[in-house]
Amino acid sequence: MFVALGVVACIAVLALFTIGTYNSLVTRRNRYKNAYAQIDVQLKRRYDLIPNLVESVKGYMKHEAETLEAVIRARNAAYSASQRAAENAGDPGAMKALASAETELTSGLARIVALSEAYPDLKANQNMRDLTEELTTTENRVAFARQAYNDSVTSYNNARDMFPAVLFAGMFGFAPAGLLEAISAAHERNAPKVSF
Repeated sequence: MFVALGVVACIAVLALFTIGTYNSLVTRRNRYKNAYAQIDVQLKRRYDLIPNLVESVKGYMKHEAETLEAVIRARNAAYSASQRAAENAGDPGAMKALASAETELTSGLARIVALSEAYPDLKANQNMRDLTEELTTTENRVAFARQAYNDSVTSYNNARDMFPAVLFAGMFGFAPAGLLEAISAAHERNAPKVSF
């Protein structure tokens, strides 16, 4: 009788522990997916600003058409990578592709800013200043959202990889989530300064 009661109690404790572990992992996974959704909002805002920026500088930089077209191509590639990442937030491959596309886009935008320094009328243009200010603000928001996402992913991965949750994580389909990291640390350290 006592043995049967002990076995039932052990099974009940194990079941409660498994349910608690599962629910904790679901909560953490939902947190990083929500954090990615915040990045996605800011990236879409950024992608919407870029065509306006290019249109503003187009008249001044007619002989720089190749640079402007490269920025639009980079914007479209980054947008596509963002869509793929939004469909599967946390997928390491999608996060790496997004980081790579974003690095390329940021590089293109830096070229536009550098080229615009040679055009005093463009620097004085109110629309250009407003767009640049919006873009700078959006870049800051993306950086903060990326940090929140990476914090959520780290928390999830830590919970997933710790004993005893690691025993159940694979069984319940909790795959490791990928961080959204900058591709080039040198690029991050040498971020362009916008001054209009």
